[in-house]
Amino acid sequence: MKFPVTLTPDEADGGFVVTFPDIPEAITQGETAGQALAMAQDALETAMEFYFEDKRAVPVPSKPGRGQPVVALPASVSAKVLLLNEMVQQHIRPAELARRLNTTPQKA
Repeated sequence: MKFPVTLTPDEADGGFVVTFPDIPEAITQGETAGQALAMAQDALETAMEFYFEDKRAVPVPSKPGRGQPVVALPASVSAKVLLLNEMVQQHIRPAELARRLNTTPQKA
């Protein structure tokens, strides 16, 4: 899953602010565009935790504009997002998923 980002020069403090049009919880910054994009990876992964904790569906990434940078989620996080979204869509709780997989639910 690759999410487009918006790099905005920070006129007041210098550097760049990074936001994600599809994930408003993910905001970060860096001194250079490269540093800001590196920080964006962590911000995106951290924002995913909010969705997982709240059991909210993660928005599907929009199509990036021409030349717009993107940040990709690691495959393991992408798989977790796809599973979460499917569970939310089908109104399935973790215990029901465990039952369907013929296993026991994880203990917290």
